[in-house]
Amino acid sequence: MTPLLSLRRASKTFGKGRRAVQAVRDVSFDVLPGECLAVVGESGSGKTTLANMILGVFGPSSGELAFEGSRLPEKRTLAHRSAIQLVQQNPLSSLNPKRSVGASIRLGLDVFGIGDRSDRWRLVEDALEEVGLPREFRRRLPAALSGGQCQRVAIARALACQSRLVILDEPTSALDVLVQSRVLRLLDDLRRMKGLSYVFITHDLSVVRNIADRTAVFRAGKLLECAPTRTIFEAPQQDYTRRLIAAVPVIGDDELELRERLAGGLPA
Repeated sequence: MTPLLSLRRASKTFGKGRRAVQAVRDVSFDVLPGECLAVVGESGSGKTTLANMILGVFGPSSGELAFEGSRLPEKRTLAHRSAIQLVQQNPLSSLNPKRSVGASIRLGLDVFGIGDRSDRWRLVEDALEEVGLPREFRRRLPAALSGGQCQRVAIARALACQSRLVILDEPTSALDVLVQSRVLRLLDDLRRMKGLSYVFITHDLSVVRNIADRTAVFRAGKLLECAPTRTIFEAPQQDYTRRLIAAVPVIGDDELELRERLAGGLPA
């Protein structure tokens, strides 16, 4: 199977001389069609720099990125920008507060020339329905929406652009636990239904375990290991990965008993 995205010895350095900071170091991996690859690591590990290279915010200092078998130029074409989309961490700040939900989603359609002009509002409403929001939401302002609804709008905006690869940068960290679960389920359903690929950037390993096919572990800009998520959790190869997994909060016996009773419909 031809990878959708490939990185080969990609590095990014900021600054020069003694002040140079190598944010990403000699990284190589693939993302397959329909796959969710989680990128995990502590703050400063290079996750955001990696995302910005894939999105074309800046090019690599060395190495190469390819999309569908062709080298990604530093200056992206409209087709590349349409195919590779971002869903940001804070759903409210990612939307223009003065622009209606529908106008925010339609902007990408206008920029990338998707569909006929007369048909684009229907495409906007179709995108809202795909993420579980009523069609009439296109007339609302972001301030009238909950955090979970704003994140669904951000997802709809990426889908409306006919994306094939979505970069998800901590997309659920600003949401409460119940909303987070619903958004993750939506993302997984959309991926399987539309054949999307995800690069899911997060520090939350409990989220990773529930959504990712493979997991890439970063530290100080280096890719330490990349393997199926189950392998990462059950047989990690690196001490750093073991420490990350060991740091995941564990539910106590009392909480487990309560969860089982609630799940079984018994009185708590």
